[in-house]
Amino acid sequence: MTIARSKPQHLVHAAAITYLAAAGLALGLSDAARADAEEIASGAATATSECPVKRPAVMFNRWQEDWSVLANPCVPRKPLDSLKYIPLGGDPSSYLSLGANLRERVEVNDAPLFGIGSGRSDTYLIQRAEVSADARIGSHLQFFVQLEDARPFGKDSVSPVDKNPLDLEQAFVAWVSPLGGGTVKFRIGRQEMAFDLQRFISVRDGPNVRQSYDGIWADYEYEKWRFIGYATQPVQNRDVTTFDDVSNRNLTFSGVRFERQNIGPGDLSGYYSRYNRTGAHFLDATGDEHRDVFDLRYTGKAGRTDWDVETMLQTGHVGQKTIGAWAVGSLAGYTLDMPWSPRVGVQVDAASGDRHPGDGRIETFNPLFPNGYYFTLAGYTGYANVIHVKPSITLKPSSRLTLLAALGFQWRETTGDAVYQQGSAVVPGTAGHGSLWTGMYAQVRADWTIASNLVGSVEAVHFQVGDSIRNAGGSNADYIGVEMKYGW
Repeated sequence: MTIARSKPQHLVHAAAITYLAAAGLALGLSDAARADAEEIASGAATATSECPVKRPAVMFNRWQEDWSVLANPCVPRKPLDSLKYIPLGGDPSSYLSLGANLRERVEVNDAPLFGIGSGRSDTYLIQRAEVSADARIGSHLQFFVQLEDARPFGKDSVSPVDKNPLDLEQAFVAWVSPLGGGTVKFRIGRQEMAFDLQRFISVRDGPNVRQSYDGIWADYEYEKWRFIGYATQPVQNRDVTTFDDVSNRNLTFSGVRFERQNIGPGDLSGYYSRYNRTGAHFLDATGDEHRDVFDLRYTGKAGRTDWDVETMLQTGHVGQKTIGAWAVGSLAGYTLDMPWSPRVGVQVDAASGDRHPGDGRIETFNPLFPNGYYFTLAGYTGYANVIHVKPSITLKPSSRLTLLAALGFQWRETTGDAVYQQGSAVVPGTAGHGSLWTGMYAQVRADWTIASNLVGSVEAVHFQVGDSIRNAGGSNADYIGVEMKYGW
C-alpha cells in the first residue's frame, strides 16, 4: 500500500518533476500536479481565514483524506460539504465521507504494436469513474469502499486493462493505534498497493483499469523506521458483467518490507516478495512460476541535486527451469536557480533478457505490476530485456503549469530475447533476430493544475523504430493523449 505517513520534503521534490511517484498524487496524476494543487489550496485557505486547520487536498489514495476538520466551524464551506462530513454520533472523529473521481482521456495511436499484425491507427476515449465512501469510527477504526467503472469508447482492440464495468475496486477495514512508542496499522480486504515510483509494484494508474489486491496488510512505524508485511491475491478483472471481479487464484504476491528515513542525505527501503503464478508462459519456458523478488532503493536530495536508484534481483523457477533475472532503475537531476526552475535530468534503466534459450535458465525479467507510464503513456515498450537512457528537461512557467521534454534511447539487453511492450507482450518476429538497437523516441508533456481538484494533461510521443522492429514488419509510431482528471 502506498506510504501513508508524510514524506520528507526532499522526496516530494525529487519525485515531482519525474511524473512517476504514486504516494499522495493529487487526482492520481503526478507529484508536480499534487504540489501545485496543494499550494493553490493552501494559499486560498490562508487568504480566506486564519483558521488553524484547512481543508484536505484530494489525494491519490482517497482513504487517506481526513475530513473531520469540517467539524470545526472556522473551516470555509463549499457546496456539498454536507456529504463530505456526515457526523456519526457525538464524536467529531466519527463520520462518513463520500467522494468521487472522474478521468477522461482521448488517445490517438497511429501504430499499436508498431503496426505489426492488427496494429492499425486508432482514436478512442477511455473513461474511469470512481465513487467512494469512507466511514471513521473514532480515531482507530475505518471502513472504506470504492467502486470503479472503466470503459473504452471507440477502441478497436480492447484489452483487460481497458474495460471493467461497474465493480468493487476497494473494500477494506483498517485499524490504527499506538503501540510501544510507534503506530501499528492493519488492513484486511480488497485494497491497492504501490511501492516507491511504482516501477514494479503499482496501482496501474496509467491504463484505464487499476490493479487491486485481496489481502492482509500490516505495518509498524517507529521514529524513522517502518516495517510492513503483506499477503495478497491480485484481483482478476473481468468485463463480462458488473461485480464479477474475483481474487486471482492462480496468482499470489506476498512479502515483507522495511523503510528507513534519513540515511545520509536520502532514504533507504527494501523488500522481499514471493510471486507465485500457475501456468506461466515465457518464450523459453511454460509451467508454474515461483519467483523470489529482492528489491533495494535509495532516494534523496542534496542541494539542487535529486536522485532515485532502485535495483531488483529475481530467482526461483518456471517449471523445471531456473530463474536468474535482474533490473535497475535510476533517475537523477539538477534544478537550476533560474526563472521557470529548469531541471536537467537523466533516466537510466535496464532489465535482463534470456541470453541463451534452451539452456535451462530463464533470464527474462518479470516487471510484476508496473504502472504503465514509467517510460511514457504511449506504452510502446515495457520493462523487460531493455536498456533505456532518457535525458530530459522540466520547466515550471508558473505554480500551476509544468512542462517536460525528453528523448529516449532504447536497446535490448540481449538479441537472444524479444522486444517487449507493456504487459510483457512480445513484439512478434524480434526474438533472436536483429541487433540490440530498438529505437528512440521524443516525448513532450504538459500538466496544468486548473484548480485544486481539477488537472489537465497533454502528452505526445514519437517512436522511431530500429531495423530489428522494421524488419519484423513494424513501423514508426505516434501517440497523443489529452486527459482531464477531476476529484471531489
